[in-house]
Amino acid sequence: MANLKEIRSRITSVQSTMQITSAMKMVSAAKLKKAQDAITAMRPYAEKLTELLQNLSATIEGDLGGSFTEQREVKKVLIVAITSNRGLCGAFNANVIKQVRALEESYKGKEVTIYTIGKKSGDAFRKTNTLAGENTAIFDQLTFENAATIAQDLMDKFAAGEFDKIELVYNQFKNAATQIIKTEQFLPLASGESVQSASADYIFEPTKEEIVLTLIPKSLKTQLYKAIRDSFAAEHGARMTAMHKATDNATALRNQLKLTYNKARQAAITNEILEIVGGAEALKG
Repeated sequence: MANLKEIRSRITSVQSTMQITSAMKMVSAAKLKKAQDAITAMRPYAEKLTELLQNLSATIEGDLGGSFTEQREVKKVLIVAITSNRGLCGAFNANVIKQVRALEESYKGKEVTIYTIGKKSGDAFRKTNTLAGENTAIFDQLTFENAATIAQDLMDKFAAGEFDKIELVYNQFKNAATQIIKTEQFLPLASGESVQSASADYIFEPTKEEIVLTLIPKSLKTQLYKAIRDSFAAEHGARMTAMHKATDNATALRNQLKLTYNKARQAAITNEILEIVGGAEALKG
């Protein structure tokens, strides 16, 4: 009977786990809808802004972008790792950390520093790498203003010559079940030489130079905000999928335990019947 009690305890434990994972799945599904709508609405704007900046830059002679377009010899690299503050989302955070490690290897012989956005990346790199900064509060209030503050800090560091190249590593949201690991160059800005300018002759007000100088900081801030938004949506998609699989696994385990319990209970009942029949036969004898 002790064995039956142990199995009953395990069944109760698994059922409690099922309730938790099912609730977490529902919460992530609700949050995913809002995050997905936000990143879907933002992508066309961010892509059009980048395209406009490249088209304008391609038609302007000289190094107008200043320090943000300056191509230096890469000696110091800053990698911005964007993860989540919480776990229980499958390989979401591990994939980013793995990609950052691989990126470090590709820059062997150069000075590589990490800037972490999200608690999980901070925990992973704090003991083994030099950190240029950490930010875990951005996901508590994910607004353009808060993302712009981080972007401005990165831009200031690049302009001051602290780093020769800055790259972003994050999960891009594709759908609830799929996240794509992205590595994007943040600074210096990619040159617009390969972009062919429009054949039409436009009249610009203010001048093209002023527009470009205004667009560069805005484009960089938008790029970082889009990356964080992508990561935020991908996190909830990964967590919803992980909790769905955990609930399915817990259901299968519970069913298996119930079958084992019923077999053990039936065996115990059969043994009791055999003992009673054996005792009755002994009394007859």
